[in-house]
Amino acid sequence: MESDGLTRRRGCSCTKGDFFPEESFQSMNNYVNALKQTPSRLIDRMLTRSNVQAELDAKALSGNAMKKTLSWWDLMWFGMGAVIGAGIFVLTGLEAREDAGPAVVLSYAVSGLSALLSVFCYTEFAVEIPVAGGSFSYLRVELGDFVAFIAAGNILLEYVIGGAAVARSWTSYLATLCNHKPEDFRIHVNGLSDGYNHLDGFAVFVVIVICIFAVVSTKGSSRLNYVASVIHLFVIIFIIVCGLIKADASNYTPFAPFGPRGIFKASAVLFFAYVGFDAVSTMAEETKNPAKDIPIGLVGSMVITMTLYCLLAITLCLMQPYSTIDVDAPFSMAFQMVGWNWAKYIVAAGALKGMTSVLLVGAVGQARYLTHIARTHMMPPWFAKVNQKTGTPVNATIAMLSVTAIICFFTNLDILSNLLSISTLFIFMLVGLAILVRLWISVPQARSPKLWGTPLVPWLPSASIAINIFLLGSIDQESFVRFGIWTLFLLCYYFLFGLHASYDNAMATQATTTEDTPHKNVEAGETS
Repeated sequence: MESDGLTRRRGCSCTKGDFFPEESFQSMNNYVNALKQTPSRLIDRMLTRSNVQAELDAKALSGNAMKKTLSWWDLMWFGMGAVIGAGIFVLTGLEAREDAGPAVVLSYAVSGLSALLSVFCYTEFAVEIPVAGGSFSYLRVELGDFVAFIAAGNILLEYVIGGAAVARSWTSYLATLCNHKPEDFRIHVNGLSDGYNHLDGFAVFVVIVICIFAVVSTKGSSRLNYVASVIHLFVIIFIIVCGLIKADASNYTPFAPFGPRGIFKASAVLFFAYVGFDAVSTMAEETKNPAKDIPIGLVGSMVITMTLYCLLAITLCLMQPYSTIDVDAPFSMAFQMVGWNWAKYIVAAGALKGMTSVLLVGAVGQARYLTHIARTHMMPPWFAKVNQKTGTPVNATIAMLSVTAIICFFTNLDILSNLLSISTLFIFMLVGLAILVRLWISVPQARSPKLWGTPLVPWLPSASIAINIFLLGSIDQESFVRFGIWTLFLLCYYFLFGLHASYDNAMATQATTTEDTPHKNVEAGETS
């Protein structure tokens, strides 16, 4: 039986048609002709815009629908699970010790403000376009395929790097819980380069477990995240209350030993602590009532977590001098330093729960990003499959978490931290720009959101763009080099494969639409 790339077959065999079913890849002559048409096809894809209906219709390309099981309560806990833990247990100690000192609380406030402004921009799109594509869909509607693909490729990298960083820190807290140093739980290989020679099998194990939960059920993942987040919240309250009991105000002198630049440099890196809300927006397709649930879930979780982050940062730096903070497990070791050895076990256990939630929500979010990109054929449509039984994108989930597992197995936390935030700041800046395009260019009179709109337009999205650009200016040169290398790789893939696959798909859909409605000349709901 022939397969169209989305038909389920017995066994696990795959064919070329699963990955490249488009006309341009049916023969070498077709491919060569497609490459010759690259300039004209690129212009077409850059000038063509999708629209809301086209993004909604693309859901049918997954074969099966994702189950609508999530409420605002689920989204709020998903948001807290995605955000609380990623920064505070992974990067707070590192940034306080090396960049900001006690002023790391200001770094959290600045990055939190930037994230909150971006949340307001996201909510309008998430309500109007409730699909799994997240920012990829929003940018595709307002800025076109080309910009959307480059942005989505970068945020997928951010999710993978962030997941790997959290998995490595998971091992560090597990070691603390067992009265060991983190390196005792890793395998040292002399033949590999520094930074890549401490192999972390425990990190890979936790990623595999998370993959199983993410594949089996979104609602089940929500319940696991809910339980983990509740326990985690109690541990955070314990840290704040008990930590302040052992506070010493003299530890806050000097407050900003690295000056304003250190504060803003830390803000740019700590922005990673808030990116979980982007993963939550990709769950719009599985939300019962997007108009109510998404704004409450996203904004509510962001306000709560920003407040908790600032309180936790204050507590940590009051407990001990910033220069003595442990980078791998800062809060557990802080309690040990003040003589409360018993407390470090409670904190380590809570950190493990929190980072498990972060990994789970990140896994769900990145898989849905890849799923929607594959629906447009910019990535192979094999990744767009949704399992009929579980209602989850199994192929995309396994693929993304496999890459995460490989990276966390080899790469140290300090290297991973330098890769964080730049891609996300870039994409959130584009989402703010998309709101302005929606207001002034994409038929301005049409911007009257039916259900929810970004407040204070154009001032709020403009402020979001400005602060994101400012934070980008605080990131080190090496991170921009890595960002450039990855973007170059994305461009190579796009020009060789993604452009031609998405062009063929658009033309095929246009032909189908024309046959069904002969008096209309519409390209899959897209407009030039």
